[in-house]
Amino acid sequence: MKKEKNNVINDPKFVLVACLTLGLAPFFPEPHILGKIRWIAGGANGMQPLDWFDFAFHGLPWLLLIRLGALKILKPKSNEKENVVQ
Repeated sequence: MKKEKNNVINDPKFVLVACLTLGLAPFFPEPHILGKIRWIAGGANGMQPLDWFDFAFHGLPWLLLIRLGALKILKPKSNEKENVVQ
């Protein structure tokens, strides 16, 4: 039996809370990540290294959420895996 690692990046509850807090902070006047995405979509003119770090910092929880979703979709069901082995 394979022992699965139990860490925070694989915990859907933790990742969701990180998205709703760190991923959207500060909340007013708009979520920070949305402003950065608009800035990058507009050509990223004038972005400094700190702005790129800020984008990565606020974007990481969203990347983890996308990763968990992709793993959930692409992970074969246990009974399908058993049928392939037999």
